[in-house]
Amino acid sequence: MEPFEFNELPKVVRMLFEKVESIEQIVLKLKPEPAVKDDLLNLEEAAAFLKISEASLYTKVSRKEIPFSKPGKRLYFSRTELQEWISKARHKTANEIRSQLNKSNAKFNNRFI
Repeated sequence: MEPFEFNELPKVVRMLFEKVESIEQIVLKLKPEPAVKDDLLNLEEAAAFLKISEASLYTKVSRKEIPFSKPGKRLYFSRTELQEWISKARHKTANEIRSQLNKSNAKFNNRFI
């Protein structure tokens, strides 16, 4: 910034204020978005989220295969609980099973050596 005289002070202060304001806007844009809150989903929304039919979802509820809440007559589903339910249902690959079996066999064989 170039040197300025006293009578230019208001102009310089205004320029500084504008620069600070623009920096503030940039910083606000960089702020991370708040985490997605744990939304409660109704039956239709949960079925769409899981990409299954509503009838299939009713079947899973009646068999108590899926986490749900039922205050009164309506069904509600927690988005977070549904995501956890999906994650827990992961099946191991054949290679993962073989690897785990080899580790178990190695431990078992070492017991009798």
